[in-house]
Parts: sequence; C-alpha cells; structure tokens
Amino acid sequence: MSRTHARTKTTWFKTTIGVVLTAVMLFPVYWMLNVSLTRDTDMRKSPPDLLPLHGTLTGYRTVLDDQLPYLETSLVIGLGTVALTVALAAPAGYALAKLRPRGGRVLSFVLLAAQMIPGIIMAMGFYAIYLQLGLLRTVPGLIVADSTLAVPFAVLIFTAFMSGIPGELLQAARTDGAGPLRTFWSIVMPMSRNAVVTVSLFAFLWSWSDFVFASTLSNGGAHEPITLGIYHYIGNNNQQWNAIMATAVLASLPAAVILVLAQRYVAAGVTAGAVKD
Repeated sequence: MSRTHARTKTTWFKTTIGVVLTAVMLFPVYWMLNVSLTRDTDMRKSPPDLLPLHGTLTGYRTVLDDQLPYLETSLVIGLGTVALTVALAAPAGYALAKLRPRGGRVLSFVLLAAQMIPGIIMAMGFYAIYLQLGLLRTVPGLIVADSTLAVPFAVLIFTAFMSGIPGELLQAARTDGAGPLRTFWSIVMPMSRNAVVTVSLFAFLWSWSDFVFASTLSNGGAHEPITLGIYHYIGNNNQQWNAIMATAVLASLPAAVILVLAQRYVAAGVTAGAVKD
C-alpha cells in the first residue's frame, strides 16, 4: 500500500509541475488575449486586471478595418509556399529514397547545411537577385524566398517517409507497366499523406510567421504580410495596445487551428523512418 501511495504522490507531483510549467509558457498568450479585450481607460491600471471585467471588442473592430489586406496577403503567400514546397520536395524525396541517384548522400548533407544558413544572409542574397529581376515587393518573390526555408526540411521528411514504403509495392506497379512518374503520382503520393500534411503545415507556419524576408524583400510594397502589418501598426498606433494585441490574436488563429487539426498527421509524419523493421 505504501509503495502504491508513493507512486500516486509522484504522479501527482509530476502532473502539478507539468501544469505549472504549461501555465507559465502559455501566460503570454493569455495576456495577449486579455489585453486585446481591455478598454483603453483600463490599460494603465496598477495593478492590472487579470480578467477583462469590462471587456470591449473595439480593438478587433479596428483590426478588421485596417489589417484584413495584410491577412489576405499572408494567406496567399502561405498557400503559395506550401504548393511550391510540396511540388519541389516530394519528387526530390522520392528520388533520394527510391531511385538512389549518384551523389544522394552529398545532397542530403547539403540540405542539412542549408538549414544552418542565417536567414538574414539569404535575404541579402535574394535582395540583390530580385533587384535585377524586378521581383522586389512582389508576392511571387516572397513565396520563392519563403520556400527556401521549407524545402530542405521537406526533402528530408519526404525521404525518411518514402524510405519506409515497401519496394515490392513499387516493383508490382512497374510490372503492371507503370513508369516512374505514374508510380510516384498514383502509388507513392497517396501513401505519403502524413508526410504531405507535415510538410505543408511547417511550410505554412514558416511563411506565415516570417519577418526577415518580408521586411527585406516586401517592405513598402502594395502587398505586405501580416508580420509587417503588426510592425507598422505598433509604430502608427503605439497607444492602442488593445488593437495591437487583437491583431496578434487574429494572426495567431490560423496557425493554431491548422496545428490542432493536423497534429495527428504531423506526429506520424515526423516520426516516419525513425523505426525500421
């Protein structure tokens, strides 16, 4: 009985520690939501209200009037980045996993090394290239730049996942007359749904939250993402903290919803290839 009691106490202790740490990490999110609902007259109260007892939606109404173009641009950039990343990374992952090209290991090492390059250095390189090509302050230019963050990671995910697809299945498709392209499109891609969802999620999140490329390549253009919208908003409305926090809340919602809906696919996609028979 004493051993069971000790085990129960240990479990409760660990649970309590976990809850406390989670609350500490999520407190900034709660405070962002709290401030977004707080009236301007209550903003400088000391001590501040821990709950929006006299809540207002004025900040959200202001955001919907001012920030919708930024949100729409971010959505277009995010979806474009997802499409370009999957289109480039899925065939590359299939080739590395199943076609075994010469130099495949070197390419995998290069992809790993590419993820270590600081984003600001890549942004400066893109700036010089886009200046010559006329792609500065354009949505396609930002999509291409954001894809460079996601493609190396995506290729590694696809390679690990597709390595687990049975070779006998692909051989059977070839026996039935399917070529490499038909095998990839009709067999490999449907079986790689978890990897596709994982890659799409991370590509969307990276492009949605990008600030370095946006501020370097798109600042001052007609179409700017929400990260620049928040940045400009702080400078122009630094006294309207409820509107600033409301902008942050609305900018966080799409990423949070997508992550909740896709979490089981992400778990399967990230761990694919970690265990082999």
